[in-house]
Amino acid sequence: MSGLLSQCVIKLHEAHHALEDYQGGVPRWCNGCGDNAILTAMQRLCSEEDLAPENTVFVSGIGCSSRLPHYMKTYGFHGIHGRAFPVAEGIKMARPDLNVFVSTGDGDCCSIGAAHWIHALRYNMNITVVLHDNHVYGLTKKQASPTSPRGLKTNTTPFGATLEPMNPLTVSLGVQGASFVAQAVDWVPEVLYDILHAAYRHEGFSLVRVLQRCPEFMPKSFDPWLHDPMRTMMLTHAKGIQLSASLAKVYRNHCEHDPINLDRARQLASLEDPIPVGILYCNPDAPRYENLRHAGQLRSPAAIQAGLEREMDKYTVWPDSETAPAT
Repeated sequence: MSGLLSQCVIKLHEAHHALEDYQGGVPRWCNGCGDNAILTAMQRLCSEEDLAPENTVFVSGIGCSSRLPHYMKTYGFHGIHGRAFPVAEGIKMARPDLNVFVSTGDGDCCSIGAAHWIHALRYNMNITVVLHDNHVYGLTKKQASPTSPRGLKTNTTPFGATLEPMNPLTVSLGVQGASFVAQAVDWVPEVLYDILHAAYRHEGFSLVRVLQRCPEFMPKSFDPWLHDPMRTMMLTHAKGIQLSASLAKVYRNHCEHDPINLDRARQLASLEDPIPVGILYCNPDAPRYENLRHAGQLRSPAAIQAGLEREMDKYTVWPDSETAPAT
């Protein structure tokens, strides 16, 4: 019995993963960048959910936000600009058993990657997406992004941005098939984590827009909301998030919102001041593409080997026709 107990203890010890097990390289983001808060929340999520690093994948495109896979000690795929979603979807179709995350920015997702973003919402595959939104291109040194506020002067808009900013929340909630849309802010880490945790637990495509500070190119853009907590509207519900007692004393602007109410979610998503923070919409019954297409069932080792041999046979020089396989 003691031997069996020892084996069980060893197995439990090996199965648990501490926070340090997910910490990769030293982040190279600027001091005060909201990306640091998002990375911390993601590492905490992986640890508390005990996600095996070898069964977890972070996919990204290009931008400051897209460096996140470098700092996670899991599998990662640093793709090209705007193409994180098709890569993540391909991974999920081939290996539906993996935990798949996407780290993308307001330029990477909402500009060059906009078409992929819209169709990823339609497909509703079980992928957790974090949209880092600081309203500017940071990696390429201050160009206007689709979410830049009107009038913002940048290297590409020296006289000020002409158009009104895109709202990723209202766009997402207008797509047929969207099943989880939420918004967080980097300066309330407790709620940021709770929202990311709910997004991971949701079985479907989870989009979490995180309003984050850029200390280099947008140093004061969120100061009014930082200095006045009443300008942040916390969306609470039994099916959403709940605030701790200490946090509720600071953020007293609460709104009880049932995330299954799509019409109300769209109304809240359109607010700019106060900022809505919480789960806007959640539909756990929305169909998922990988289930409709029976993902992964044809990817057994034997099937993969047979497929490779079939392809290689096309280029094999057979000594005579009798040994060549039938075509």
